[in-house]
Amino acid sequence: MLRFLETLDRRWIFLAMGLAVSIPILLELRFPEKSGSLTDAAFKAINELPKGSRVLLSFDFDPASEPELGPMATSFVRHCALRGYKMYFISLWPFGPPMIVEKIGEVLTKDFPNLKPGVDFVDLGFQAGNEAIMTQAKSDFKKTFPRDTSGIAVDQIPMMAEIRTTRDFAAIIMVSAGYPGGKEWIQYVITPERGRAVPLRAVVGCTGVQMPQLIPYYPGQLDGMIGAIKGAAEYETLVNALANTGDAMAVTPPKYLEAVRRMGPQLFAHVLMVSLIVLGNVIYFAGRRRGATA
Repeated sequence: MLRFLETLDRRWIFLAMGLAVSIPILLELRFPEKSGSLTDAAFKAINELPKGSRVLLSFDFDPASEPELGPMATSFVRHCALRGYKMYFISLWPFGPPMIVEKIGEVLTKDFPNLKPGVDFVDLGFQAGNEAIMTQAKSDFKKTFPRDTSGIAVDQIPMMAEIRTTRDFAAIIMVSAGYPGGKEWIQYVITPERGRAVPLRAVVGCTGVQMPQLIPYYPGQLDGMIGAIKGAAEYETLVNALANTGDAMAVTPPKYLEAVRRMGPQLFAHVLMVSLIVLGNVIYFAGRRRGATA
């Protein structure tokens, strides 16, 4: 048996990994998610805002990171819509605007038809400049984003009437894949605003590789964090529970279960990987023991 395992064709391992990923997808296996402290804090920070609060959503990611960040962006938009907040969408990434359009279309247009562009949400699109844009928005937001994506001047948009600087927002939600993103928003906008009587609340949703950079800012400058697809699944579960409150028969649309769905393949793949590591070590030490007694 030991000899068989030592000479096992690696293609069998590739096949096992393929099955571990594909079977949960094909069978649509979903597992219950228990949220951690970071996700709970993020949900609480957003959920406790008064109705009608102005929330700035910065979608600083692109299609390459959409599988990881897309589900949490969807949940952020849905959460804000359920709570009745005014949503201001921007992006500091050139490929971010399509992500905004996608989330507005699949969440607001389809499921919240009562929300009107320019009144309840506005898409201000992309501006190049990285930290310079953040700094300028902190002092003159309308000059930084003078028009929405349809070309309407911000002075003609009802929900922009009381917006002058980032101080006029109750919270900023950052969906961040890298630079510029969550870290820069914290350094250039959020940290200077922490000294005001009512601090600017800040929540970030980030990729797994960004989490070590951003965790030191919690709970000082950040009120909560959603990390990678695991955090997205936790937050998705909390928002779904909020949406279905008082309706035991409610069925959650599949688009609001994307992160939970993706946790199945990840769970099976991780279990297989750990099992193979353990098996590999067993084979190695068994081989050494056999050699020592030969």
